[in-house]
Amino acid sequence: MTGAEGVSVNGTSATDVVDVLIIGGGPTGLFTAFYAGLRGATASIVDSLEQPGGAVTAMYPEKYIYDVGGFPAVLGKDLVANLVQQANQFNPQMHFNERCEHLEHLPDDNDFRLTTNKATHHGKTVIICAGVGAFAPKKLDLPNLAAFEESGQIVYFVTRNESYRDKRVLIVGGGDSAVDWALTLQPIAREVTLIHRSDNFRAHAKSVEQMLASGVDVNTHCESHELHGEDGTLRAVTFRHNKTQELKRVEVDAVIMSIGFVADLGPLKSWGLTVQKNQIVADPLTMATNIEGIWAAGDIVTHPTKFKLIATGFHEAITAVNHAVHHLNPKTRLAGAHSTNLDLPMMKTQ
Repeated sequence: MTGAEGVSVNGTSATDVVDVLIIGGGPTGLFTAFYAGLRGATASIVDSLEQPGGAVTAMYPEKYIYDVGGFPAVLGKDLVANLVQQANQFNPQMHFNERCEHLEHLPDDNDFRLTTNKATHHGKTVIICAGVGAFAPKKLDLPNLAAFEESGQIVYFVTRNESYRDKRVLIVGGGDSAVDWALTLQPIAREVTLIHRSDNFRAHAKSVEQMLASGVDVNTHCESHELHGEDGTLRAVTFRHNKTQELKRVEVDAVIMSIGFVADLGPLKSWGLTVQKNQIVADPLTMATNIEGIWAAGDIVTHPTKFKLIATGFHEAITAVNHAVHHLNPKTRLAGAHSTNLDLPMMKTQ
């Protein structure tokens, strides 16, 4: 390995061949860069988005995250900022706004070449942390939906909580994002109404319990029926109870649709990796893919013991990096020393 003296950049040209080439700059990718540095490996991150954080930055920077160790609650943007600071202790290269197109192994040089729409990057090993790949929100088939999307009153991502202060907000969905947005906005919005098509929430039980005990008006077994407004301005929404067929109309200023996303791995599907239901199959013991020298971690991965959590991605990143480092130098210990025994750069500044 070449040590951890890489230069941090946000450009489009690759420099030297790094030990670990990381595809994806979300929380898992950022933590992978940190842990690679901790193991003495150089690293480079390549991501198609314009800034670090992946879906957290793009979709919910001001939503609280509750299931990361050491944080009773942390805003998405603050978690990303901390992860960037943590990774930058080891100066990884960071290349954003680059769409990955082709990955190939170069037997003569014994490394991998990643071609993007802007540059070429080389790594001795690869760890894929690409989240769910390219994603688009699922949309309901409702008349006038596009007009109210254009006005900004119907959204699928929330990037600024203050936009909803003193407003009447309707949230559609029953997953973690819907429940978390209900809890986050309830203290600042005038009213928060949530509708879900069943009474089985796909969210943390404690969060659901908190929501049901809050001032959020929760309506289960309900689905959006009609949007009401004129001149491109949304005024109200009628929803229908899917068992009694009873209709209920609520006045609204904004609607947050949180009913999931359609993911697409894009060019990654042509790289020869074993893919199952739009996820890369990896060995849960090593996070190795079916291609030697390539590992994967985070939401992009599927295996029999998989849980889709940021905390899980961190664990998988550690596993992937340790095996990648051992692959590069079999004489290296598979498990690194405890971080409490190391003199980290950040510790010197505190």
